[in-house]
Amino acid sequence: MAVRNLRIDGDDILSKKSREIEKIDERIQELIDDMIETMHKYNGVGLAGVQVGVLKRIFVIDLYDNNGPIVFINPKIIKTKGKQEVTEGCLSFPNQFAKIIRPAEVVAEYTDRNGKRMQVKAKELLAQAICHEYDHLEGEVFVDKIIPGTMEYMEE
Repeated sequence: MAVRNLRIDGDDILSKKSREIEKIDERIQELIDDMIETMHKYNGVGLAGVQVGVLKRIFVIDLYDNNGPIVFINPKIIKTKGKQEVTEGCLSFPNQFAKIIRPAEVVAEYTDRNGKRMQVKAKELLAQAICHEYDHLEGEVFVDKIIPGTMEYMEE
């Protein structure tokens, strides 16, 4: 396992659409382990492949709730419900936070790291994280969706 370099604001790769993963092989398993380690090193809730320079449809999420990290391979958001105003940040936009509108609930389908197709119904922070990371796979970043006037910059 290794901590990978984060791609940050201004890197063109963040605006590119990620490609489907054809097979879950040793390289993908290594990528998953590296992404989880990288996310944890920077205290992130989620991390998409594109944020470590890999244009594959994969992201990891950890709510630090004793359930451990969830690996989403080739995810699809199949249903959304309601709206919530949330404050968001992103490892690719260090020390920047802003309010945005996200669905209050989502239903997502994905393949786990063992190749099993799964479905999750998510609310609150998990719903927010799934939408945020899914946007990365589409080449979208949270700063494109902020409520005007809500951006804050935090000191390191």
